[in-house]
Amino acid sequence: MTSQTKSSSRGLALAILCAMQLMIVLDGTIVTVALPTIQNDLDFSQSGLSWVVNSYLIAFAGLLLLSGRLGDLIGTKKVFLAGLVTFTAASFLCGVATTSELLIAGRFLQGVGAALASAVVLGMIVGLYPEPGEQAKAMGIYGFVSAGGASVGLIAGGVITETLGWHWVFLINLPIGAVALVAGLRLLTGRPGLGLRAGADAIGAVLVTAGLSLGVFTISQVAEDKYSNGELGLYGAISVLLLVAFVLRQAKAAKPLLALRIFRNREISGANIAVVLLFAAGFGFQFLNALYLQRVLGFDSMQTGLAFLPAPIVIGTMSLFFTAKLTARYGTRRVLLTGLLFLGVGLLLLSRAPVDGNYATDVLPTLVIQGFGMGLTVPAVIMRAMSGAAPADAGLASGLNTTAQQAGAAVGLAVLATVATSYSNSLVSKGTEQVEALRDGYGLGFQFSAGFVFLAWLVTFFVLRDKPAAQEPGTSEQPSDQAASPSAAAVTVH
Repeated sequence: MTSQTKSSSRGLALAILCAMQLMIVLDGTIVTVALPTIQNDLDFSQSGLSWVVNSYLIAFAGLLLLSGRLGDLIGTKKVFLAGLVTFTAASFLCGVATTSELLIAGRFLQGVGAALASAVVLGMIVGLYPEPGEQAKAMGIYGFVSAGGASVGLIAGGVITETLGWHWVFLINLPIGAVALVAGLRLLTGRPGLGLRAGADAIGAVLVTAGLSLGVFTISQVAEDKYSNGELGLYGAISVLLLVAFVLRQAKAAKPLLALRIFRNREISGANIAVVLLFAAGFGFQFLNALYLQRVLGFDSMQTGLAFLPAPIVIGTMSLFFTAKLTARYGTRRVLLTGLLFLGVGLLLLSRAPVDGNYATDVLPTLVIQGFGMGLTVPAVIMRAMSGAAPADAGLASGLNTTAQQAGAAVGLAVLATVATSYSNSLVSKGTEQVEALRDGYGLGFQFSAGFVFLAWLVTFFVLRDKPAAQEPGTSEQPSDQAASPSAAAVTVH
């Protein structure tokens, strides 16, 4: 095989990997815009609507670590293709869903597919491009697809929902998935597996997924009247017990999904706490803001998609072109502290947007401020989390960080949706007009979201220590591209 042919084959293989990432990113942003339409069509309650997003996030978070281990055992190509097939098939299930239960089931399966593929995709890119210079370029392309896909998804979501209906926001994945699968079978290579005899902690995966699912369910039901306080307390206690059982199993398992020794590292622990809080704020904000734009300001799906667009554009611009340079000069801690302040202030300003708000004066400036803050914050916090890991624990730290993102998003979304719904319902019961009550509920949700951000600022300030610029991960080309690639756009995925 000539070098030109080899380069062409690698390029095609990279395109297949990027196609899977594009589906994941497109799916998230498209669904955000379509949420109010889905709510009307399938009769979701406001808190129940959060499960369209949360069922996906829970499966994603709960199965990431197991998926990474399966890649080691049966081979990365097999796991990636299994994820691609599962995600595509689940997209069809979502697209033909006629009940809320069927849609939630389909979204859970999409999360399973996303976990399988995402757990191995970066390792496959590293295998395709082992040389540092080529690897950095490949990661840059992967990151560009993530950031660009988020922006395209917002516009496409509005256009598709308005012209074809919300079902097609899922069905659009079918041709992409089919082409990627056929090409992947021929072109992808991956490291061979160790064999299933090497062991995988399936029980641990069940415990963490069940515990997280029940916990999010309990939180989301606080605003409903279906369960008594005693029943919700019982469910919450069982959720905690399941998560404690997961931790105990990881401490004793011969092949744990998550080696607990990594939490002895102050930098890794602190950075991942900040990640949980940051993604809790980001995903919850996007969910509530989509509802505010459509339920309060009266935007349609297309207008909502266009209204969101400035945020991912600013996020992508900052994370891809400026954040690495700033971290190289000032260090990740200072950049992170600055970005969190901008993000928190932007959320507080949005919480003041009135019932008869004007997009240009009440919403657009806050999105630009938040985009600036998020573009600084997400790459910086992930670089910080990875920089504290020894080389032997790099894969473990990466899996922990990705899991923290998805788990934080799921829990944060449940909390913010419940806070907004509960407050709106209480106001309506006191005679407040429906639209005004919704606005006040969303506003309180934005304030809680800002609270998560300021807690992350406190963790960063008191837990993370300053490092000399020469030791910062953003000073070398490769890590900064890696950090900015999947994660910079991850917060725009809902």
